[in-house]
Amino acid sequence: MAPSARQAVGGLALAGAGALAWASLVEVRWYALREVTVPVLPAGQEPLRILHLSDLHLTPGQRRKVDWVRDLASLDVDMVVDTGDNWAHLEAMPALLEALEPHLAKPGAFVMGSNDYVAPSAKNPARYLLPDARLPRLPTAAELPWRELAARFRAAGWKDLTNRRDTLDVAGRRISLVGVDDPHLDLDRFPARDDQTDPVGLRAEVDADLHLGVAHAPYRRVLDEMQDDGADLIIAGHTHGGQLAVPFFGALVTNCDLDRGRAKGLHGWPGARPDSPGGAGSTWMHVSGGLGTSPYAPLRFACRPEATVLTLAPVAG
Repeated sequence: MAPSARQAVGGLALAGAGALAWASLVEVRWYALREVTVPVLPAGQEPLRILHLSDLHLTPGQRRKVDWVRDLASLDVDMVVDTGDNWAHLEAMPALLEALEPHLAKPGAFVMGSNDYVAPSAKNPARYLLPDARLPRLPTAAELPWRELAARFRAAGWKDLTNRRDTLDVAGRRISLVGVDDPHLDLDRFPARDDQTDPVGLRAEVDADLHLGVAHAPYRRVLDEMQDDGADLIIAGHTHGGQLAVPFFGALVTNCDLDRGRAKGLHGWPGARPDSPGGAGSTWMHVSGGLGTSPYAPLRFACRPEATVLTLAPVAG
């Protein structure tokens, strides 16, 4: 091999090693707080602030993550929505409850993700780059104490939206809620309404100011169901924002059938917002990039771990 070729190969190897070190030692712990405004409330209402937590994938010993999540309580939001995949270890319950303890004092709602049910297992990290990275659940997979976790959330007053509907009174507003169990495991069963009223009638039926849809994984079928149900805002996680992204290009995958362009952040579903060309009838959708990774793929590149404060504001006009 010519000297110039050896230098090029050596340079690429050095760059790759540097990127791997950054992704595994720095960025994966470089937590970010995102703040997003969603113009979705009726005119004249005061803003409503929601903390969206997702995909902590917490394991024992992640002290910095626990402290960072606890510190988010200083934001003093009106409501918390947890979209699942909270932990990734059989012994993570104490650390998780410590992280979430100040948030459980707020009105909240939650759904479970696949990694709330069973502990992750070792697999080829390259599978994550496939269009569908799912594997059959192994009979030997260790079941996590998810029933106890859900019971603790409910005891604190958080609404369990596992294939069900509920309502929540927050800061003088009535919010109607609809959620599903994890679509990534095909556990979603969209809950029927009590009657066959249209979405406007549904909101009037519960005298609600706002209708929210909540899911762990933003599969297109669920987003369509929530839009048809009249959701003003859909809140989801699961994607990790792609986890491995390319600068100026974005996420490589979403680990579901959502397009890469909406791997994280605020978007319209199925298209642009109604005030944009071609977006008539769209619903706001927020997808969290999440705060963790599988312990078997502890990497983040060009995709910092995150939590988000959604400031719901009145529609202009």
